[in-house]
Amino acid sequence: MTTSEQTTHEVEIDNSNRSTTPKSEAFLDYIMSGWAERTDEQPESRESAAFARDRRGRLSAQFPGQRLVIAAGAAKQRSNDTFYPYRPHSAFAHLTGWGTDSEPGAILVLDPAGDAHEATLYFNERAGRDSEEFFANPEIGEFWIGARPSLAQVSADLGLRTAHLAEFAAADGDRTLEDPELDRATSELRLVKDAYELREMQLAVDATARGFDDVLAGLDRAVAETRGERVVEGTFNLRARLDGNAVGYETIAASGAHACTLHWMRNDGVVRDGDLLLLDAGVEVDSLYTADITRTIPISGTFSPVQRKVYETVLEAADAARAIVRPGIRFSEVHDAAMAVIERRTREWGFLPADSGDDAPAYHRRYMVHGTSHHLGLDVHDCAAARRDHYYEGVLEPGMVFTIEPGLYFQPDDLTVPEEFRGIGVRIEDDIVVTENGCANLSSEIPRTAGEVENWVRGARNS
Repeated sequence: MTTSEQTTHEVEIDNSNRSTTPKSEAFLDYIMSGWAERTDEQPESRESAAFARDRRGRLSAQFPGQRLVIAAGAAKQRSNDTFYPYRPHSAFAHLTGWGTDSEPGAILVLDPAGDAHEATLYFNERAGRDSEEFFANPEIGEFWIGARPSLAQVSADLGLRTAHLAEFAAADGDRTLEDPELDRATSELRLVKDAYELREMQLAVDATARGFDDVLAGLDRAVAETRGERVVEGTFNLRARLDGNAVGYETIAASGAHACTLHWMRNDGVVRDGDLLLLDAGVEVDSLYTADITRTIPISGTFSPVQRKVYETVLEAADAARAIVRPGIRFSEVHDAAMAVIERRTREWGFLPADSGDDAPAYHRRYMVHGTSHHLGLDVHDCAAARRDHYYEGVLEPGMVFTIEPGLYFQPDDLTVPEEFRGIGVRIEDDIVVTENGCANLSSEIPRTAGEVENWVRGARNS
């Protein structure tokens, strides 16, 4: 949690104009009485708990004798007294196993204990009915946000010692996520996924595949609406809410020339037959792991010759990159393999200046300015604080998960390409896991080849 962030308690909001709850003694006696006795049934430990314990052990070994403080973070204020849906910091989720049911403001503390650490999870447990909190506090009162767990329940659920947040006290020498070294360590801890994480990643990819099917089934409505991209976005986002927590990032529903804007998220354009639709989207499941998939489809169900030419080049680049993935190569080599195809094809098409050779500028990057791959997991751009020699120049290991997502984007006003190419943007993105002998494409069931994609669209629109 950065210093600019506030805890839930520190967001000062004046609700006096909305408060109509009476506070007479008679009312307080009435609202605090007449409740059935609560049962404090303790759940079985969740599957992620054992994996989180192992992750804490590996982090502990890097910081012997030092107190580590990992904050979940506060609920983020959207406007006045409304807040964004809560999501804990990814390092906190990774080290506790707590997902969508995390309590805002919670703090994981690893206290030195001999050669290791003892973990304690501090959070605001539910208030008793002898307190006004349960009905009068709109931030954490159960009348406002629903039932909340007890310390004992969370302890059993996560396999962690728990304590009330009020008992936490910062100390001199605490290492928090504001410390670049700890931030880096928690980020690098996620570079190789464990068995639980890989299962969750596959669940996220499978839910995303269903979302893409939903979008294609609703293409007729998207074409009929003035802001058809919003239909695409809304359709996918509904699947994300049905099968998971939410989208892992803002959905990119880019039709026509909008596909040339890499992070097009306004999604307010028309969806026309004859154009391409680039959909870059991912479902975040309840454990907070997210997919990140892109498909580019011909809205009519048929690629034009030039659209197909661009599409098949991007597919060739993606396949070339995936073909070299195996333990022992450097992550940067994946990008190089894809870019070699992009350079060769755009040069064959006559789009690049004549000079070539090792010293020639990478002119082809004009048409693909982004990288080919990024790590994926709890964050869509996971492990972002990792050192360059562990990430971009890092050596691939089994269990690493990342995207392969080459593209070609010919801006509508780009005079270096023939007119028929202008306004075409294509990206193909899959989620890849490194295996002992090579790699596996987690999203291989989503159509990829030009023919498969055409049949996919036609089948959905004709059903």
